[in-house]
Amino acid sequence: MPDASFFSHVTVGTNDLERAKAFYDAALEPLGGVQTYGSDVVSGYGLGPGGQTVFWVVLPFDRQVATVGNGTHIAFNASTRAAVDAFHALALANGGADEGPPGLRPHYHADYYGAYARDLDGNKLQAVCHLPA
Repeated sequence: MPDASFFSHVTVGTNDLERAKAFYDAALEPLGGVQTYGSDVVSGYGLGPGGQTVFWVVLPFDRQVATVGNGTHIAFNASTRAAVDAFHALALANGGADEGPPGLRPHYHADYYGAYARDLDGNKLQAVCHLPA
């Protein structure tokens, strides 16, 4: 597995920060993600209160419309397959769109269990557990 410390952070744009906060507060909770920073233009998430902020949701600094990248997605680690299931269910319950239900993806490796969703701005997200059941 890659070393997660390789990344400083990931940022996605939103066109409605309050809606995005509600979505990410719910969808990231089963993965241990909590809001670690917030202002009127940005919401940051990390693992637990006081954790390093590694995922940012922002109103674009150039004040243009936030758009998504084709062929890109952000994958969050999950400690269990149940957390993947909960992420997917909560993402959909909070207005997200299904991009692939929870399940094994053995073409990556035998224990790769993931689910995909789009957030309210169309950003493609994934929760993945690399551990055996």
